Amino acid sequence: MADPILINRYASRRLYNTQTSEYVTLDEISELIKQGHDVEIRDRKTGEDLTRQFLLQIITEQESKGENVLPVNVLTGLVRSYSTAAQGILPDFLSQSYEMFTQQQQSMMEKIPGMSATGNWQKQQQDMMQSMIAAWMPQMQNSSAAAQKKETVSESESNELSAVKQQLAELMKKVDGL
Repeated sequence: MADPILINRYASRRLYNTQTSEYVTLDEISELIKQGHDVEIRDRKTGEDLTRQFLLQIITEQESKGENVLPVNVLTGLVRSYSTAAQGILPDFLSQSYEMFTQQQQSMMEKIPGMSATGNWQKQQQDMMQSMIAAWMPQMQNSSAAAQKKETVSESESNELSAVKQQLAELMKKVDGL
């Protein structure tokens, strides 16, 4: 894997792409990431790593534009996790869940030629991710919304969800064993 593109933030708050030797905007950094590049954003003077802060800012701007990926119940649960015992294990859980999600998405894309990464596929993946998080932290799930979703899930989606729930249960057993 290639080294991340180094972006320096200057005291003027401008962002400078050291690879292309030009100033960039958050939208341009977002595009680099969407194209598959990794970025590292550092304060030019102190060397402090600001990557997480800027990635969160990019996500916030995407969400405010109506490109909602993170449901309110997930965001609420994340806020709650900062004051619970889950704070210690949540980062690993989210990382592993997202890795599993991307692997399943890639596998599905390989199995179904010509399938678009947009539309219904995104909705199915969102529902699957919500179900995974709800199984891990039940307080994050609105029970009436879950009942509605269960009624509308097709048989194939139900099988996929069952497989994910089984994998999640195995992961939970491993975490409990630590």
